[in-house]
Amino acid sequence: MDGLRAVVTGASSGIGEATVRALRAAGWDVVGVARREDRLRALAEETGASVFRADVTEPDDVARLAEHLAATGPVHALVNNAGGAKGLASVEASDDADWEWMFRVNVLGTKRVTSALLPLLRAGAEERGVADIVTVTSIAGHVAYVGGGGYNAAKFAEHALTAVLRLELNGEPVRVIEVAPGMVKTDEFALVRFGGDRERAEAVYEGVPEPLVAEDVAAVIADAIGKPRHVDLDLIVVKPVAQSAPHLVAKGPLTVRGGRAG
Repeated sequence: MDGLRAVVTGASSGIGEATVRALRAAGWDVVGVARREDRLRALAEETGASVFRADVTEPDDVARLAEHLAATGPVHALVNNAGGAKGLASVEASDDADWEWMFRVNVLGTKRVTSALLPLLRAGAEERGVADIVTVTSIAGHVAYVGGGGYNAAKFAEHALTAVLRLELNGEPVRVIEVAPGMVKTDEFALVRFGGDRERAEAVYEGVPEPLVAEDVAAVIADAIGKPRHVDLDLIVVKPVAQSAPHLVAKGPLTVRGGRAG
């Protein structure tokens, strides 16, 4: 992947951080983007990635990011990973501010970065023969569940945004890839969702045999953008074996039911 450059948002933790590592290991030049400069610096020192501090919910930050990237070369892949959930309350009882935050970061942030970087991705496609826009959504963007209200709504919107973008870019050498993870155990996702309540966050994963980890999703992303240029993985849903749906997760060891055939 010599000379190929990817931009990863939400790079200071979780799936974004793991994706920076996975792409660097695959030989990509990577620009990690996030709000927390100290975390970015540590990641840069560890992986050799370039980093840029920006908040995808702030238009001025995204404009600065685009200017910085334009001054330093083409972009061959964008991984829209910045996002998150807040709250697990009902539609009736949930906090409007949580919904607004989720729409800003998951939907508007993805739209804003994609719009700003598309000219650079087109330049990258001319050079490489193809460019990639990967958006990390969630199975919450495909299946509703009780308590999911605001997060379901935001991720359904992000899924729709991705689907429309794919139609709009038809005829151009740009692959639009959606990666929709199920349960992924990371240091911060559930912690943010529950307002810093670590006990409640850890209870989400209690008893679940082998939930996904960030590196699992990062490996899927790296594989997708490493495919031959005519191969487009439009939608990749990745869940732990223990999870059949957002609301149906097995607890305890996975065991075979019934007798053996023959």
